[in-house]
Amino acid sequence: MGGLEKAATLAQVGQFYFAGVGQFYIGANNFQRRQILIRESWVGGKLDYTKNDGSQREIDMSGPVYQALLDQQQKTGVGQFVFCSREETPFAYRNINNRVWYPLLRHLGLRRRRPYQTRHTAATLWLAAGENPEWIARQMGHTTTEMLFRVYSRYVPNLTRRDGSAFDNLIQANLKA
Repeated sequence: MGGLEKAATLAQVGQFYFAGVGQFYIGANNFQRRQILIRESWVGGKLDYTKNDGSQREIDMSGPVYQALLDQQQKTGVGQFVFCSREETPFAYRNINNRVWYPLLRHLGLRRRRPYQTRHTAATLWLAAGENPEWIARQMGHTTTEMLFRVYSRYVPNLTRRDGSAFDNLIQANLKA
């Protein structure tokens, strides 16, 4: 599903709405704009306000995320949540972790990591791809880019392995023009 599940916490991933106000609200207008509004979290078996105002945000849907949600809507039907149990309640994340997530990591030969950590992968990959740091910070729910650079920038590889070479290339390209 792309960066969506990586940009949101696990407490938020299972609680998509197709209608109504709530966690990962995807109303018709927002879906057409390809935005997911984060307004609540599923905590202790109920929807509750996010941990702080900064956690409320809009996540932009990439093409694959948009298509995956359309596909999931076909499977889920008209229920309130996109990803839900047969009782139409959000999945219990511990159940998903133990029955799906950790066995999948073992099967793939990957070291054990919490699903929450996939958001770090998303931030690092977005930075490495050259996405705007302010956009990345907003997707992650950060109010500034400070956390982004403090935590993730060290993981972004310098593909040329020569620090400063990007600047040199920029200057050289403009001298030729």
